[in-house]
Amino acid sequence: MVLAKDIGIDLGTANVLIYLKGKGIVLNEPSVVAVETETKKVIAVGKEASEMLGRTPEKVKAIKPMKDGVIADFELTEIMLNEFIKKAKARRVITRPRILICCPTNITQVEKNAIIEAAEQTGARKVYIEEEPKVAAIGAGMDISKPTANMVLDIGGGTTDIAVLSLNGIVSSLSVKVAGNAMDQDIIKYIREKYKLLIGETTAEDIKINFANVYKPKKKEIKEIKGRDLLTGLPKAIEITQEETKEALADCLEKIIKSCKTVLEQTPPELSADIVEKGVILTGGGSLLTGLVERMEEALTIPVLMAETPLTCVAEGCGILLNNVKLLEKDQ
Repeated sequence: MVLAKDIGIDLGTANVLIYLKGKGIVLNEPSVVAVETETKKVIAVGKEASEMLGRTPEKVKAIKPMKDGVIADFELTEIMLNEFIKKAKARRVITRPRILICCPTNITQVEKNAIIEAAEQTGARKVYIEEEPKVAAIGAGMDISKPTANMVLDIGGGTTDIAVLSLNGIVSSLSVKVAGNAMDQDIIKYIREKYKLLIGETTAEDIKINFANVYKPKKKEIKEIKGRDLLTGLPKAIEITQEETKEALADCLEKIIKSCKTVLEQTPPELSADIVEKGVILTGGGSLLTGLVERMEEALTIPVLMAETPLTCVAEGCGILLNNVKLLEKDQ
């Protein structure tokens, strides 16, 4: 008799990661589904669907079913989860698995129920929901069981989650809908307004990941980008500087910094003293932005450290919690 393995899912706006108990992270794919517009038939899911973003004919649409960390399209999220669980070979015929799913802090009970329902539809025997910054902190190697403060800043695709944790619980937290996707949109907006050039999300993301610098951009660093000239409608290439990327992302960063300050203001003074000593740990894909650590340190005047594996912290935290189900039972 083969028993089902427990599954941990980091259900992100940008990517879905699946952790299989005993095996580790077995899947890391974009949260994208490609469908035929007329028949609603699913053509591709994950990486294959992501490659179609902005490149599909009228009959096909590449859709991101998660928005700002919550389900925007229930049916497609369910299909996507089903496909990913199949790909991860996480389902067994004889018993159904327990599934742990991470969600942003401050989401409504209705949104939470939608996530639970989507997981149940994939054949889970029990679904646990945990808040993302808590799981990210555990995955980053923090010991949140002691009566000392641990602060985590988790910048994902749709949301930035900030939390101060102590004694296995969240003391103060905030979830803001300003993260990786908003940064991409700000780059698109900046280039459209300054150069009258329209670029796609994939180009904007490439600028953010491989070129942008938000602390001390180099004046001589330039990058060629291609798009559609809004005045002529024709393809066009321009050059942008690294300084312009700092300018384009300034608004997003200010909102994240302001949110961090709000969480720190809500934290009891005894715990604030711990944070001054231990600092803030950065997790999530958005935290890899060049110059972010230095920019945050300058603004918050406390140490800011990057987690060892920021992209997989939440999935790794799922694994640790799945090995200690008693903790999960206590939280539900």
